[in-house]
Order: sequence, then structure tokens, then C-alpha cells
Amino acid sequence: MKYTELFTLKKLTACVAVVAMVSFATMPVVHAASKEKKEKLEKPNLKFGFIKLTDMAPLAIAYEKGFFKDEGLNVELEAQANWKVVLDRVVSGELDGSHMLAPAPLGASIGFGTKADIVTAFSMGANGNAITVSNDIWKQMKPNIPVKDGVIEHPIKADALKPVVDLYKSQGKPFNMAMTFPVGSHNFKLRYWLAGGGIAPGYYAPPQDTSGQVDAAVLLSVTPPPQMPATLEAGTIFGFCVGEPWNQQAVAKGVGVPVITDDEMWKDIPEKVFGVNKAWAEKNPKTHIAVLKALIRASMWLDEDNNKNRAEAVKILSQSKYVGADEKVIANSMTGTFEYEKGDKRSLPDFNTFFRNNASYPYYSGAVWYLTQMRRWGQINEYKDDAWYLDTAKKVYHPDIYMVAANALIAAKKAKAEDFPAKTETGFKPEQKFFIDGIAFDSTKPNDYLAKFPIGLKGKQVVAGGKVTGE
Repeated sequence: MKYTELFTLKKLTACVAVVAMVSFATMPVVHAASKEKKEKLEKPNLKFGFIKLTDMAPLAIAYEKGFFKDEGLNVELEAQANWKVVLDRVVSGELDGSHMLAPAPLGASIGFGTKADIVTAFSMGANGNAITVSNDIWKQMKPNIPVKDGVIEHPIKADALKPVVDLYKSQGKPFNMAMTFPVGSHNFKLRYWLAGGGIAPGYYAPPQDTSGQVDAAVLLSVTPPPQMPATLEAGTIFGFCVGEPWNQQAVAKGVGVPVITDDEMWKDIPEKVFGVNKAWAEKNPKTHIAVLKALIRASMWLDEDNNKNRAEAVKILSQSKYVGADEKVIANSMTGTFEYEKGDKRSLPDFNTFFRNNASYPYYSGAVWYLTQMRRWGQINEYKDDAWYLDTAKKVYHPDIYMVAANALIAAKKAKAEDFPAKTETGFKPEQKFFIDGIAFDSTKPNDYLAKFPIGLKGKQVVAGGKVTGE
């Protein structure tokens, strides 16, 4: 089917919703699942990218469990070298879509780094990251950490790291830590934790300075996820923020200690999305919905019956074509536990969530939070009013398209309506108060939120000439 013009995304949603109603609403209920009418897809042969992290799981499961095939899709999954390659290849069309950092499409939208129109209608999960420090830094931090009944108390705040960073600064030594991508969740989560402990993670001043190290007490740089443990062991960095299994790999290799997970910083923090080029989504609306249906089913399978399928998922992910890490290392975080200091394994059932608590629904509020962090650290180096944040979130995140796919699954008896957000859902969560620094987040008032932070840009402040100016 050839298109002489592209739909707008708003028209796309309406169009596909009609298709879904026509396709599913008239089927006999008793045979709905088995006799589901297959739509002729615009592009059934697809190539999707991913980075070797456990939260790529919905893609692997959709492939291995036949959910893509059920939707008439022939999918090839291909590991990518790093997050920049992921973004560039989705923009160029070499990839039809990819596992992607949740803020990356937002960064592309505003033109920080790559300027492109990337959209997402699926969250690949919540949580799933940790901050790990080297053994030597851990030894220096440990005396500053509260202990109760002989056991270290979690979550560990960056207050415990601050004396160590101050010591390095007094000795004229740089304190280096790593994240995975400038417009990435790991960067913003690491910065959030550091700043909460009074440690300045530095500012960006685009376009002249995109290092993110202006006025920084800790120097952050990019390292691809699988290389984090080796880089830590080499002494090039003293800590990092990354997804699994690379924090647990550092524990297994005896080179580092995870000090905090992201769900201890903010419960159910959005992490990865499935991103596609906007033009691709508009040209292939039926294909897009088919992909979403398969990914939703995969996320449901991953969280089904209190994670009963996680052991099988671990075996699948351990294959070299997916994550390629030892099963025991992957299981440490995927099966309801998490190991901090070696031997200190604790229950953490929601370290990775893929479907429960609406983890696969792409909330506007999650997008707004990431935009506030881009503003806070200078990637957005000018004042924006509240409406701008909300409008930008709505241009990139599409829960409306997600719900078209969800409703199709409900009509086909492959999912239940109560498993998804109610029809009254706005996409904006109520004010969220569970943050490690105690600062509440109301996504409808982003500038009020930014004004609460002692460290970070707010109001009309900008970074210029190597310093923060303005009010």
C-alpha cells in the first residue's frame, strides 16, 4: 500500500482506532482469540535494535514466544554498539525501531545532539538501574553510612560519598564517574543522586560546551553499558550508573559495590521506551499497532503471576545474541533480589517491572520529569514555561496509540481491561512524593518543581561563560 501523504499522529490514532474496532468488535466472543482477523500490514519485515541490557527483555520475549509472529510480523533483532548508534540508525531508517533510553526521543525533539522526530507509544519498563562504586571508594564511603543492628541501612544517600569527593578535590584529583549517554536516564539518575547529597554534577552550556562538566565536583563521561565493569576495574572511573546486568557483573567480578538502585531513588521511575521515527509511525500505522500488541503481551508474560516466568526469561536473556551474561548474574536482579556488597543479597521484587503498575504505559508525566532534568543541568539552556514542557511531552510520548493496541488485545480476549489504565487516565500521574531527596514532583507544574532544588538551574538562569547567571 503506497501513501501519497503522511498522516499526522493524531489522525493516525483515530484511523487505527477505527481499524481496531472494525476488526475486533464484530467477532464472535467464544472464538475471538482464535479467529482474530489479521490486518494487511504495511511492512511485515522489520529490524529492531537493542543494547545488551536486561530491560530489552520485551523484545526478546516477543520474539522467542512467538508474539511477533502472532501479529504477522517477521522481526530481526540486532544488538547495537551504543545509544548514539541506536538513535542514528532509527533516524536513518536502518532500524525500524529500537529499545531506547526514555529521555532520548525528547532530547532529539529539542535538538540536543541529534535533531530528529522520534516518538514512543510503549514503555519497556520501570526501574532496572543502579549506581555502583569501586571497592576503594566503597571502603571510604562505608564509615559515613548508617548501620542498624550490624546491617548497613538502605537506601544509601550521596551524603556518604560527599566527604570522599571533597577529599579528592582538596588533593587536586579529579573524581570520575560514568553514565551511558548525555540524554539518557542513567545520566539524569546519577546527577539526581549526587545533587541530593550536595555534590555538583556539572552543567551543560550548548552549543559551546556539551561536556556537562561546567562547575562540576564530579566529572561524568560516557561509557557503553557492557564496558562499565572493566572500566571500573581499570581505575579509569570510580563509579557508574547503568542498567543490569552490569552492576551485578561488577559484584560477581569483585570490582565494585552497588550502593543504590533507581527504584530506591524514585519508585517506578520510567527507564526505557520503544522508539520509532515519527515518519515511520505515520507511514505504517497498522504495523506499529501490531508491534505494540506483541510488546504488550511480552511485558505481561514477564510480570505474570508474581514473576513466575522470570527464571525462563533469565535463560533466554543469557544467550549471547541477547544480553550474553551468566545466568546467575542476570538472575540476581531479574528474580526478585538484588546483591549490593558481595553476600548482601536483599529482596527487591520491583527492581525490574515490565507491566504491573502500568510499567508499559508511556506516561506524559515521566517525559516531563526528564525534560525538567534536561533544564536543570543546562541541556535546555533557557527558560521554558510550563505549557512548553507539557506540549513537548505530548509530541513525543503517545499513550493514546498505546491504548489502541491495548484495546485491540482486550477485544481479542488476550488481555483484560482492568490490566490497563482506566478510560479517565490523563497520562499525568498525581503528585509523586517518593523521592530520595524528599522533593515532591507535580508534572503539571515543572517550573515550581525546578525551583525547589538547591543545586540546578531554575527560573531564568542560564549557563554562560563557565558559570550560572540570571535569576
